[in-house]
Amino acid sequence: MIILGVILLIIGFVTGISILWTIGIILALIGLVLWGAGALGHALGGRRHYY
Repeated sequence: MIILGVILLIIGFVTGISILWTIGIILALIGLVLWGAGALGHALGGRRHYY
């Protein structure tokens, strides 16, 4: 999700399409929050393990 957000940020910046820029920021932030919560050991989506 973080990678997709960054790709959308780059595409939105280069083409000047502001909706891609906004969606990219939102996806990157959600990805960072989920990654941080997972790194702290919190269960995400009802899963306690990575497998």
